[in-house]
Amino acid sequence: MKTIIHKADSRGKADHGWLKVNHTFSFADYYNPERIHFGALRVLNDDTIAGGKGFSTHPHDNMEIITIPLSGDLEHKDSMGNSGVITQGEIQVMSAGTGIHHSEFNANADKEVKVLQIWVFPNKKNVTPRYDQLSLKDLEKENELFQILSPNKDDNGSWIHQDAWFHMGNLKKGWTDNYTLKGNNHAVYAFLIEGKVNIESQELNKRDGIRIYKTKEFKIEVIEDSQILLMEIPMKLN
Repeated sequence: MKTIIHKADSRGKADHGWLKVNHTFSFADYYNPERIHFGALRVLNDDTIAGGKGFSTHPHDNMEIITIPLSGDLEHKDSMGNSGVITQGEIQVMSAGTGIHHSEFNANADKEVKVLQIWVFPNKKNVTPRYDQLSLKDLEKENELFQILSPNKDDNGSWIHQDAWFHMGNLKKGWTDNYTLKGNNHAVYAFLIEGKVNIESQELNKRDGIRIYKTKEFKIEVIEDSQILLMEIPMKLN
């Protein structure tokens, strides 16, 4: 097993006034040659958007885009005709495929919205764009890791065009278990949203991340009540 920890304060930072971002991987004006991507995981941005502000209409293509609000409400509109609000406790998934345009704005003028923006390289190019939005509450299992994303249309959670599985957990102090990887030549990027955990005896605190690879299984021990996101992805791109 190999691991590399990314401490929260080691991430790339950008402050645009209305938008404050922490970049786990190289993005926009942040460039770190050791953090271009991790396998199929291209972007993990931790965004804080001021009240009433947001991203005006902009394009994407050939990327799987996952948005997870951590607090507040995010208003979304796109060229596929989707319009609505994504809120804490939901997940939004888009396959940009042959191309989409969309905008994202804080739906409230009086409070911030905090979101995780995740991009995954697809295993098929130029697919028909698609949109999905669902409640995590319908998937959540008490004090367990629960699946929110997979490659399978009929599986729990949403799906994307990539051999990837995402799990979340709202875990109580003292919880411990092993995570077994599903794919060959796969790896996991674990991101601690809140709390404190040990992964293979390495301590992670709020907003720390860790690359876990060259293994089929690893152990998680929860030191304080925690919320964690596990992103299992292939290491080789098609």
